[in-house]
Amino acid sequence: MVDISHPVKIESCALILGIIMAVGLVAVASAAERSVGSGPDDWWTAYPDRHPDAGSQVPHPRWVLDILRDRPLLILDHSTNCRACTDQEEAADAVLEDYGDDIAFENLIVNVGDFRAEGLFDVYDPDGGKQYIPLTIVLTLVEGSDGKVVVAWHSVEDATSVEWLRSLVRDAIELHGENVGGWDA
Repeated sequence: MVDISHPVKIESCALILGIIMAVGLVAVASAAERSVGSGPDDWWTAYPDRHPDAGSQVPHPRWVLDILRDRPLLILDHSTNCRACTDQEEAADAVLEDYGDDIAFENLIVNVGDFRAEGLFDVYDPDGGKQYIPLTIVLTLVEGSDGKVVVAWHSVEDATSVEWLRSLVRDAIELHGENVGGWDA
């Protein structure tokens, strides 16, 4: 049996335990970040696996690229008359309370003549333009497989949890900060 009643042994055990816990927290935080790929939880640089044009380049609208020069971008494309739309707008508002200074936000309403809202489903629907609403899109910058900085995005139809959206926005802000200096828009 080991006697750890000595003050030095207790301090050493506490230090070792603290280091183990810190390493564990770093591993958990890193595991929460999305990777770049084509799967359902990845940051996409081309159309994801489930899209009919999987692997093809995305025709990002010029106005999206212009905003990405300064900040990552959160887009909510929705109507004003569906429950999922109002739920997602509330989730976006909650996330923007924390991150509104660090991410651009475009709240686009379909069927009111906004050309940007009408075309985004064709570009960013992860399933290929089925036009279910709401469509939430987060765009940022990442280092591509060739080492060049490229646009990355993730989108989802329907309402999400605030936590899911907050995690995605937090990742977008971090990635944008790391990569914007190397982006040749």
